[in-house]
Amino acid sequence: MRADNDSATSRSDETGEADTQGTTMPEQQDRWAQLTEGRAGEDYARRFARLAESGHDVHGEATFCDALLKPAARVLDAGCGTGRIAIRLAELGHRCTGVDIDSSMLAVARREAPAQDWLLGDLARLDTLGLEPEFDLVLAAGNVIPLLAPGTEPTVVRHLASLLRPGGLLVTGMGLDAAHLPLPEPPLTLADFDHWCTEAGLTLSERHATWDGAPYTPAAGYAVSVHTRSRAGSTDGHLT
Repeated sequence: MRADNDSATSRSDETGEADTQGTTMPEQQDRWAQLTEGRAGEDYARRFARLAESGHDVHGEATFCDALLKPAARVLDAGCGTGRIAIRLAELGHRCTGVDIDSSMLAVARREAPAQDWLLGDLARLDTLGLEPEFDLVLAAGNVIPLLAPGTEPTVVRHLASLLRPGGLLVTGMGLDAAHLPLPEPPLTLADFDHWCTEAGLTLSERHATWDGAPYTPAAGYAVSVHTRSRAGSTDGHLT
């Protein structure tokens, strides 16, 4: 699930539809579902196909993550959308699982890479999907966090952190203003996000303004953040 200005997002289904793992989707819509009604998959895929055909680099997020990883790393793409990033990371030799709550986006991912693991599920209930922990990197690339259902953000961050191995990385990208979000105003600040990460046992390692590593400044409208899970601890924010 992705809502770009370099973005990705988790989405919920208003109908309470059950996912393929037998999990019931929550009735509260996230912001992405409110924007798209869960029907954005094909349009989203066509948009990036046009960008690639015109010569744009559509693999900036994957290149950024690959530089942080050892060969054949385990990666969870949380809010994977049409699978653009996870598919590229798999081409680079990593073992990738994608999770998204928008079935229209996952339909594209499954068509493009049927051999990869794609799960339909709500990031706020990630603990119900039976994922094996110890991922080397968890990615929430394009506005996943700002487009979550209001009030679920700390829970989602905690779930993402819990799936990392000690020393594993949470990599996120999010818009900080209306120019970089499909919303009239940002629903959270970086200070909010960093606070939730700290509560989940994560420490900020680096921050950039773009996926190609431009320096971050307070005036930047976008933030690419890398948080590291403490090397000792529990999965509930009290690491041991």
